[in-house]
Amino acid sequence: MSENSFGFIFHPILIREHVNKKFPPLGTILPIPVINWACQFFPPQYISEITGIRSRDTGETVKGWFVAAPYTPQAMQDLPLEKVYSKIIDTINLAESKGAKIMGLGAHIAVVGDAGKTISERVSIPVTTGNSYTVAVAVDSMIEAANIMDIQMTEARVAIVGATGSIGKACARVFADVCPELILIGRDSDSLNQVRELCDGKTATIIASTNINSIYDADLVLTVSSAIDAIIEPKHLKPGSVVLDVARPRDVSPAVARERDDVLVIEGGMVEVPGTHANFNFDFGFPQRKAFACMVETIALAMEGRYENFTIGRDISPQQVREMREICQRHGFKLSGFRAFEHAVTQETIDNVRERAFANRKLWRPAI
Repeated sequence: MSENSFGFIFHPILIREHVNKKFPPLGTILPIPVINWACQFFPPQYISEITGIRSRDTGETVKGWFVAAPYTPQAMQDLPLEKVYSKIIDTINLAESKGAKIMGLGAHIAVVGDAGKTISERVSIPVTTGNSYTVAVAVDSMIEAANIMDIQMTEARVAIVGATGSIGKACARVFADVCPELILIGRDSDSLNQVRELCDGKTATIIASTNINSIYDADLVLTVSSAIDAIIEPKHLKPGSVVLDVARPRDVSPAVARERDDVLVIEGGMVEVPGTHANFNFDFGFPQRKAFACMVETIALAMEGRYENFTIGRDISPQQVREMREICQRHGFKLSGFRAFEHAVTQETIDNVRERAFANRKLWRPAI
């Protein structure tokens, strides 16, 4: 029996740093607008072979490959959609030529166009955005972070930025059942009202807003917009709040890390992959044997031998989220710590945030 296998496609996000990894020193010497323009002329890139990931359930290993479509987020926004699709499809074909039997769509590739539907129709292997497990891990991470910060979910005001996207909408449906107030933030009022209707009649009182300033009253902020640039600044957050940034590129400005030592920012939960010799053979900013949830969904489907389109399009059902959580738990994947701005979130960091938040709550006023 042939070994189960997968591929995962991503693209430059931290543009200078990521371009320099593959094409030094172009990331340093070229202006960003030039990189955004020039990237369309680069071919699909083979990055690394992934080895040693072993299912706890079956004891079998899976093999994988990282490949990259050399489009920046800005390029994907500016270029004709068909041209973007063409490069993504060529990159998936590269992974298939290596042996991949299912493909994970990473970062902005997961949301471009119709969120994987058209891509799935134009390639010969199944694809998934990984967003079902991303939702599961986002919810679990937010609940764990709330506990760490002594925020009671039954009393918390929760905000979701990017609530009309697939991940935001699915998370909204979950949190509407567990918190007393839910603030939905999005750019389009009609789409927001559709999400509000999905959440009405549950535990939470629902507030819908197109104004990012509305998150100021939130104790817990989950942000997962498809914005190209950061949209959450230091002025938007109250002391003691938790921000879970699932978006790639990030929604939270680096200025928050510099200026707000009284809020806890985490970038989704890291997931530990099973297998003591697991190796991605590429540094994407996580410690060894740790991965993004979207990657894990792809790996887990390969472990299951489930070579089918799993999460595509902009609607994620609660059943998909539950099923993927169960699959990943069975194979030995587990939430394992937090990171923010390329660094581990330590207990010392958490203690300092709690201390500063206690002091600043007495004086803080929003600068908005």
